[in-house]
Amino acid sequence: MMNSRRKHTLRRRPRRMLVTAGVLVAVIAIVGVLMWSLQRSMIYFPDTSEVPAAADVLEGGQDLTLHTSDGLELEAWFAPPTEDAVDRDMAVLMAPGNGGNREGRAGLAQHLQDRGFSVLLMDYRGYSTNPGRPSENGLIRDGLAATDALEAQGFAPDQTIYFGESVGGGVVAALLSQRPPAAAVFRSPFTDLAEVGKRHYPWLPVGILLRDRFSVTEHVSHTQVPISVIRARHDTVVPAELSAQVAAAAPNLVEEHVLDDADHNDPVMFGPEIADVVVRIADEVS
Repeated sequence: MMNSRRKHTLRRRPRRMLVTAGVLVAVIAIVGVLMWSLQRSMIYFPDTSEVPAAADVLEGGQDLTLHTSDGLELEAWFAPPTEDAVDRDMAVLMAPGNGGNREGRAGLAQHLQDRGFSVLLMDYRGYSTNPGRPSENGLIRDGLAATDALEAQGFAPDQTIYFGESVGGGVVAALLSQRPPAAAVFRSPFTDLAEVGKRHYPWLPVGILLRDRFSVTEHVSHTQVPISVIRARHDTVVPAELSAQVAAAAPNLVEEHVLDDADHNDPVMFGPEIADVVVRIADEVS
């Protein structure tokens, strides 16, 4: 009798194991499908609120409309150097990170104006009241539209410094070969978006699932554009070692500026010290 029960139990174990394995595969598949469909909501965090008029925020500010190659009209701000500044006859194209909207970068734009730069502060598709949804290809189109708008203001790419913050570094990196600027500054850049994803979601096959890659190092390593890299030593969003790898990949690195006590979104990362890095690279290429 006992032998009979044992045999019955042993026969049931493989079935249970198969059922358990099947359930696990199904769960992994469901999670994978959800991650595939929802991943952009885990990458981009736009603030969709309306922003003030440029003139209310920046000295001499103007509201601009960017026209993308896929037919979107995106709102942006343009502002010349402040009245007391010595005009450098150079513009800074500010490509923001993946959160908030352009109003949160107004302080840095003002610091750049004070140092003699004209500034174009863009918002991507889906940010503030702009139409569309963010994606890698979409953001790069938005960046190209911003360079068109600067040319209309009298600033060709070789009179422009690209400033890319975090994901904005991915946008700027893609523009390096298409519209080479006078110089580029990367603030808190990553090597590839998948590398950031692996740090934050180590239990997911990010390399397989991720659609938007922003391969910064690949672009940076193939350009002779002068580049400076800014990184926070204690960055909890983009690991500092990834930013250091971007600096190491740049054939024409001007400066690697490290803020010892800062995190990714600390006020110092939007302050005068960041603007001074732009000044130094501008002096280098003038």
